[in-house]
Amino acid sequence: MNVLVINAGSSSLKYQLIHIESRQVLAKGICERVGGEDSFHKHGIDDNELVIDTPMKDHNDAMALVLEALTSGPNKVIDSLDQIDAIGHRVVQGGRYFDRSVFIDDDVIAKIDELAELAPLHNKAALMGIRACQQTMPGKPMVAVFDTSYFQTLPQKAFMYPVPYEYYEKYALRKYGAHGTSHRYVAARAAQFLDESLDDLKMITCHLGNGCSMTAIDHGIAIDTSMGLTPLDGLMMGTRCGAIDPAIVPFVMEHEGLSADEINDVMNKRSGLLGISGISNDLRTVRTASEEGNERAQLAYEMYSHSVKKYLGQYIAEMGGVDVIVLTAGVGENCDKMRRMIFSGLQTMGIILDLEKNREGSGEREISTDDSLVQILIIPTNEELMIALDTLDVVEQLRLEGAL
Repeated sequence: MNVLVINAGSSSLKYQLIHIESRQVLAKGICERVGGEDSFHKHGIDDNELVIDTPMKDHNDAMALVLEALTSGPNKVIDSLDQIDAIGHRVVQGGRYFDRSVFIDDDVIAKIDELAELAPLHNKAALMGIRACQQTMPGKPMVAVFDTSYFQTLPQKAFMYPVPYEYYEKYALRKYGAHGTSHRYVAARAAQFLDESLDDLKMITCHLGNGCSMTAIDHGIAIDTSMGLTPLDGLMMGTRCGAIDPAIVPFVMEHEGLSADEINDVMNKRSGLLGISGISNDLRTVRTASEEGNERAQLAYEMYSHSVKKYLGQYIAEMGGVDVIVLTAGVGENCDKMRRMIFSGLQTMGIILDLEKNREGSGEREISTDDSLVQILIIPTNEELMIALDTLDVVEQLRLEGAL
């Protein structure tokens, strides 16, 4: 079975075609700057990658280019669209409606649209991808895989905010989390790596990149996560501020004369590593500057690690201990210095990083010492595979029921 995985952004369309039985990525690529004058299409794997400057006025054009690249030209991998069995779409916000991945019908589309208020850029973009697929491949079964569904197991004490209860009743104002597909994948892979049952482990998963989130998983159940009503909450990130004193918002609005949209832009796009360093939202660039003596870059680097360390302590307290800590995403997988800073000083809690293992190796691996009471793992995330597997499960279940 071949599943086409679509991750649509407001001006992009990322995709992978995955052969489920072999777990092989047959093709992947991205359409960038969709709707702009300088749009381009990148298609292929490793040395076979092609980059083509081509006009794309909307996501329908982008989707047509994707399907053309899959079925024709030097990097084609299938002969016809009939060889695509189903399509899986990443959708960020599923609200209270969706605690699992679902078959996409008109009702699901309406709910995704309704929930766009909580993730306007992400959900609207997902709808563009869904509608583009409907137009280019009518009748092809499609599944929505939600970033938030993994966190529907959070207890009320963890997902509620201490504001007037009527806001929860009127607006469904609560913690929804994000990156759930990534946390779900790396938690399952970590348990397999250790040859343990996920149901027997207390685990903290850390998705650390330009966007950052952490999740406490107690015996297989997500009980808390750092992102909140939106992906802005929680850890310091590349351009997002994370958790701050809420009184900062009206204070800055009043003194800077900002509107609600403008302060939202400040917190989402001008804060985090970029805001503190004044250089970049990319930790690699900030690291280089910090090592060259840039004091603001040094501060940004230290704040990033401090933010992660605080949530580690919180989640260890919530679960009454931890067996495994998992790191993933760009920073978590690749930055040995940041990992060293995060785990520095935690030896008395039984969390001991092996400095040599931390510097060397790649892929799935353990980086804690042999005598560490808590195992520290690096597990590269694979959200696309998770989406493809969910799509397979939903479609096969519907076929068994005779609904497809």
